[in-house]
This record gives sequence, structure tokens and C-alpha cells, in this order.
Amino acid sequence: MLKLLAWGIALTLVGLPVVGVLSGRFAAHSWPIRQLQVNAEYTYVSAEQIRAAVAPQLDAGFFAVDLDDVRAAVIGLPWVARVDARKRWPDTLELTVYEQLPYARWGEDQLISRAGTLFKVAGADQLQGLPQLSGPDDQLAEVVAFHSRCLRQFSGSGLAVSEIALSARGAWRLTLASGTTVELGREAAEQRLDRFLDVWPRLASGNNGVPASVDLRYENGFAVRWAAAAGTAPGAVPQPPSGT
Repeated sequence: MLKLLAWGIALTLVGLPVVGVLSGRFAAHSWPIRQLQVNAEYTYVSAEQIRAAVAPQLDAGFFAVDLDDVRAAVIGLPWVARVDARKRWPDTLELTVYEQLPYARWGEDQLISRAGTLFKVAGADQLQGLPQLSGPDDQLAEVVAFHSRCLRQFSGSGLAVSEIALSARGAWRLTLASGTTVELGREAAEQRLDRFLDVWPRLASGNNGVPASVDLRYENGFAVRWAAAAGTAPGAVPQPPSGT
């Protein structure tokens, strides 16, 4: 009796994989996926793109569909940052798609997401209103953080930063929305910027027009070159900039 029981258990264990294969083969017909529910913002990715990417995976049926394969198919779409996928009995596949949210441009052809990661998409050059940031890739976080601090410093000044560049030597340069370039150098960049912004209301009241450039790389002052006429503004010092 014990031998028969042992043989029965052995045959069951051998047969289970075969049953599993056969079940997987016929599950698509017996338990098909009839509903695909997608939750997304649809700012940059359309529902049609998502459904088209997932469609080949749905043929496997409710039990056999591989959620990892589904996620991989959707994550391969441009602008997709993350995908959550789950099955809901008896016939539904539910997806939650999180899009990349652009924060700024980086270098020539990349974007920075609001999560602080770099990504590329076709047509990124058509996006409007994004600041341009650049610098060594390994200092991306530092440039983003500096841009965030600049936004706070410029708040209420009437000036707006459109570009920030960090050179390989560690020198900062800003470009304002007016086209004005601001050289900050390598040391005490935020303190130098504060010094300029403290004086800026008096400079702006002089009706000299828009500055072409501002050089803050001086020890105790700065130099302003106006777009309308050559010269330096009060507050500049005669010593040449230190280059720092």
C-alpha cells in the first residue's frame, strides 16, 4: 500500500509540469484578458501608445500573462518613467503609468526629470519654457541644486534665470531671460550674486537699459556692461577680475 502511495505521489509530481504547460496553452482561450485599465496622466504618452505596446502580451491570457514582460513593453515607450502592473480577477489587467516630468534641459540633447535623472526623447527641442542647464555629468545634482537656489535668490528682483552653466574648472555662468550674461566665477558664487542683487534695484532705476553682461569676479565689487552704451556701472572696481 505504501509503495502504491509513493508511486502515486511520484507520478503526480512528474505530471504537474505537463499539466501546467497544457493549462498555459489553453488558458488564453479559457480565461482571456477582456479589459485593460490604464491609469496615466497622458501628457506625453497617449493611451493608444500604451495599449499598442501591451497588446502582444495579452494573448497569453489571464493566468499566463507575464507582468514583467508587460512592464518592459511599456517602459520602452518614450517619456515613460515607471509602470505598475497587476491582474484583477477575473479578466482585467490594470496598469499605472508614470511619465517623465521634465525639469530642465541638460547639455545639447538631454532632459532632466523632476526626479533628477537624465533622459532623451525625440522632439525635446520643441518643448517651451524649460531652463537650460549644463556642466559635467557627474555634477548634475550640484547644478540642479544651484539652479534651485538661484530661483529663490532672484525671486522679487524682476530678473529671471534662463541658463546656468558650470565649466569643467568649476566656474559658474548665468544667462538671464533678458540675454544678460552673469559671470560668477568659482568661489563664493551665491554671495557674489547676493551682492549684485542688493544693488540691482538702484542700477535698474537709472534707466540704463538692459545690461549686456555682469562680471562678479571682483574682490569688492562688480562690473556691468550695458547693451545701449559701452562702459561700466558704479560699483565696479578698477582691478581686473581674479578669474575665480
